[in-house]
Amino acid sequence: MTNSDTTREPPRIGGSDTARPYAYDPVTQPEYFEGVLSRRLIAFCVDAMMIVGPVLLFGMFIFIFGLITLGLGWMLFWLLSPAFVVWAITYNAVTLGSPASATLGMRLMELEMRTWYGAPCYSLLGAVHAVCFWVSLSVFTPLVLLVPLFNDRRRLLHDFLVGTVVVNNAQRAAALRRQQ
Repeated sequence: MTNSDTTREPPRIGGSDTARPYAYDPVTQPEYFEGVLSRRLIAFCVDAMMIVGPVLLFGMFIFIFGLITLGLGWMLFWLLSPAFVVWAITYNAVTLGSPASATLGMRLMELEMRTWYGAPCYSLLGAVHAVCFWVSLSVFTPLVLLVPLFNDRRRLLHDFLVGTVVVNNAQRAAALRRQQ
């Protein structure tokens, strides 16, 4: 083995190490950020119903199953908390990792989540985003809601933590661009 073979760095995995610029500029592309905060709030409410609904149905099933089994089925109520957590993370991972890069509520509101450099969201990022959202909401409740008011891209605290940005989808942005 020669000296040049021992000093060579291993190949990098996952792309280049060059700096990437922000994909969406609120100054030159304001249509991507117009109305995002209010639409994101409505999308959150829709997604909360999509997450809480099946868990409530599971709770009603356990209750009825408990009546049928004379109380033995009620010992399954401890499963509600883990089921809620697993379902919430799975919902976000699957929907944000889809080709639309959006949850069902975000699709309804014509929003999508992108990485800060413009790549589509992927499942692991969607799951981590959900966990960071709930942790940041638990720890910094009032401050989390103030963060988007002080940045041009309207990013929340957990968006900064995981490197994402929520923007209007391409169709909505094009429609807003035509109106201007």
